[in-house]
Amino acid sequence: MKRNMKKLLTLGVTMTAAGFALAACGGGSTDKKASDGNENASIKLWVDVAFVDTYKPLVEQFEKEHKDWKVTIKPSESASAQENLKKDPSAAADVFMMPHDQLGQMVDAGIIYANTKYEDSVKENSTESAVAAATYDGKLYGYPYGVESQILYYNKGKLAEDDVKSWETLTSKGKLGANFGEAGANYIFTPLFMSNGDELYGKDGEDINGTNFNNDQGVQVLKWIRSQKDNPGVVQSNADALSNLGNGKIDAYLSGPWSKLDVEKALGDNFAVAPYPTVDLGNGAVQQKAFLGVKLFGVNASTKSPVAAMALADFLTNKENQLTVFEKNGTVPANKEAQTDGKVTSDKVAEAVMTMSDADHSVVMPKLPAMVTFWGPVEAVINDTYNGKIAEDQYLPKLDKLVKDTSKSDK
Repeated sequence: MKRNMKKLLTLGVTMTAAGFALAACGGGSTDKKASDGNENASIKLWVDVAFVDTYKPLVEQFEKEHKDWKVTIKPSESASAQENLKKDPSAAADVFMMPHDQLGQMVDAGIIYANTKYEDSVKENSTESAVAAATYDGKLYGYPYGVESQILYYNKGKLAEDDVKSWETLTSKGKLGANFGEAGANYIFTPLFMSNGDELYGKDGEDINGTNFNNDQGVQVLKWIRSQKDNPGVVQSNADALSNLGNGKIDAYLSGPWSKLDVEKALGDNFAVAPYPTVDLGNGAVQQKAFLGVKLFGVNASTKSPVAAMALADFLTNKENQLTVFEKNGTVPANKEAQTDGKVTSDKVAEAVMTMSDADHSVVMPKLPAMVTFWGPVEAVINDTYNGKIAEDQYLPKLDKLVKDTSKSDK
């Protein structure tokens, strides 16, 4: 999640294929004679290596429907999408996988093409949170194909369904492995502030001066974090969490759908999963929130075939293809109808992720490039609070400094 922050720049890109023109943050285009300009288009597609075999038959189907368009599929790590795109946009893929939190950086750098052709389709067919994640500064760019969030895995031989509905019962009747004191705590526990009513970079995550953790609610969160050090039902766990789950040192574990197979192996027949519990941070029970990540396809602003590229991105993210990707790779669909399909609803992990993906349970990860300045400082505050390195009377000053240091804009 830690990304390089860049200044906003204006970059004119001329599309020779059909007189396309776009601005760095606009990505606008004209569709006049667009189809003529994209005849015999050759498109490059980047997907994660684990998805290559899944997408090959989908690409073949796309080529059958568009006989003048040829697609070459190559493996490329989606987590490094913006980095790889910036190296040489003209040599990069026309269509690529990306995590939504890189969107702001890509827009500011002028390297992603606005979704000018399938905007209505995305807004109509995708979940509200997925649309928000694919949008930056009021303009839609991405093509959502999946959602993911942290969830709660637990040993149903030790804990009942009712036991895991609140943090209090979960940690009084069993032992929860959670990482408060080491690297990575920022991603897991920053959303506690939003659970308690605070905002990170504003309501929509795009306001550089919109973080307000330095208030009474923020202090309550730090007091609660410190109290978990003395909670016998909480075991500091990070890299050792899975082994602790397998050997019975812990009975529950906070992680995401990416851990499903490992947790099933560790727990066997006692495997169970649930949304996050409620938590009392000082004013009664509230829903513990997590960050929501949305998986997108994007189109390269330097593509010579924008109509073909947009058509491919739209095709790969339709309902049927999202269901195919779910069946083969486990990616929970972002398409609303696909989420109601029996193959999805019968999967307990997918069900928990879909519950977590609504606004009551999660916060869409901010896309603001300034997030790169946030992760380190908030990590230090969470770790040091949990480990008793910050006195209680210093909680508010620490939060004041955190907000000040992460609200500076270089634009």
